[in-house]
Amino acid sequence: MRLLALPLFSFLFISSVSFARLPQNDHEDFLQCLSSKSQPPNPISDAIYTPNNSSFQDVLENYVRNLRFSTPSTPKPLAVVAAKHESHVQATVLCSKSLGLQIRIRSGGHDYDGLSYVSQVPFIVLDMSNLRSIDIDIKDETAWAQAGATLGELYYRIAEKSNVHGFAAGVCPTLGLGGHISGGGYGNMMRKYGLSVDNIVDAQIVDVEGRILDGKSMGEDLFWAIRGGGAASFGVVLSWKVKLVPVPERVTVFQVVRSIGQQGGTDLVWKWQQVADKLDQDLFIRLTLQPTNGTINAIFVGMFLGNAQKLLPLMDASFPELGLQKNDAIEMRWIESTVFWFGMPKGTPIQALLNRTSKATVSYLKRKSDYVKQPISKADLESIWKVMTQIGEVGMAWNPYGGKMSEISETETAFPHRAGNLYKIQYFVNWKEDGIETTFRYLNLTRTLHDAMTPYVSKNPREAFLNYRDVDIGSIGSSGTGTFQEASVYGHSYFKGNFDRLVRVKTAVDPENFFRYEQSIPIQSASVYSKGTVGSI
Repeated sequence: MRLLALPLFSFLFISSVSFARLPQNDHEDFLQCLSSKSQPPNPISDAIYTPNNSSFQDVLENYVRNLRFSTPSTPKPLAVVAAKHESHVQATVLCSKSLGLQIRIRSGGHDYDGLSYVSQVPFIVLDMSNLRSIDIDIKDETAWAQAGATLGELYYRIAEKSNVHGFAAGVCPTLGLGGHISGGGYGNMMRKYGLSVDNIVDAQIVDVEGRILDGKSMGEDLFWAIRGGGAASFGVVLSWKVKLVPVPERVTVFQVVRSIGQQGGTDLVWKWQQVADKLDQDLFIRLTLQPTNGTINAIFVGMFLGNAQKLLPLMDASFPELGLQKNDAIEMRWIESTVFWFGMPKGTPIQALLNRTSKATVSYLKRKSDYVKQPISKADLESIWKVMTQIGEVGMAWNPYGGKMSEISETETAFPHRAGNLYKIQYFVNWKEDGIETTFRYLNLTRTLHDAMTPYVSKNPREAFLNYRDVDIGSIGSSGTGTFQEASVYGHSYFKGNFDRLVRVKTAVDPENFFRYEQSIPIQSASVYSKGTVGSI
């Protein structure tokens, strides 16, 4: 097993740097600027936390989901602004811009590579978690939800009003809506209703000038860009207006575990590839491949928008090899299915969806992604099993496409990964042990499996999912001043042909490139880059 070199970016996060400090007078200037823009009855003073504040560390770490970026040597912000009012967001943008400070925008903190709360240059964390109001309008079948609200909170508030409405989004209830939706937002109803971004009817954003814009005033191009293009490159999302989707009073879920090497496991995985994207749109079956005790478990987790009486003959006709039995199929309310899909113990009350910061689920982790356009042969699957068994600790989740995902144009929103995909892969590994050597080991194991999958996934570009943030794909550095060519590498992986339009939108709305980070959308002018040219786009 070859050892892969870590990119410079990874070394930086575990360097001896602890605080990106400004001269004291500049630090004070930032606080004074915020105070000057604070107006009663919404003073910003109660929302500001600096390293001199006893609560600073707790506020900073409340939404750190990856322990790789929560060490004594991890660079810390000059301040955390835990905004409690829209004006606090406006003030933070304007003051950071005037003093040349970078801001990192965090809603739920699930950015897998920590980019929403870590930087190598002097920076401020703009924490949106206090902006979490949700207003459900069942008659209109819409909801306004602020960026700091979580999926769990949105699901719970919908269920308070209706048992026959839901929202098409992810399965992790602690995801913040701001980032989840702006990067695409997929979940187990995507084959029926598409992504979260396909069900957005309006939004509010603070732009680089500190203005609050809605879908109409921001214009068609910017509204297009923030739906799947990563809003942090363009401004700060304050809230989304989402379209609720109909769900039946009872849905059916199931989980079936088979062992690769036994019970015809390879044949079963091969058959899943043939049918998963062609099943009834009401049916979503995720396949998780998890190394366990020298073998690999194939875990089939299903969600059906209907009752078991309808599901069982459907499975017998389309996927009999799985052998789904009546006692495997569990009927429940849609809101209860969101608890099941997160893997909470049976009988967990739905109030658990309101738990925002469960420290029990926080660990060191790494994620990567891929898209598969052609079924992998049985012989090649056997080769993959050998690699996974040798590595031993890195799993994959295969999420099926088809249905509604094949009906929406890849230019409809900034999210481009539509027709032509059989499934998306998430590579995942979590660990609890600390230490640099341990971190290197797990990162290299994940990259080894990702490398081994190269022949079987999309090419030119090798596509990736923005919400599975992965700086291995490419980076322009914390300062956001790398070359356009460097930005194009991750830009085309995440956005394919939509990258060019995103660059044009970015150039129009943020011409000085204030909103920038390691994988932000670049501006069109070549003058801000250290080398290289933009070329014709």
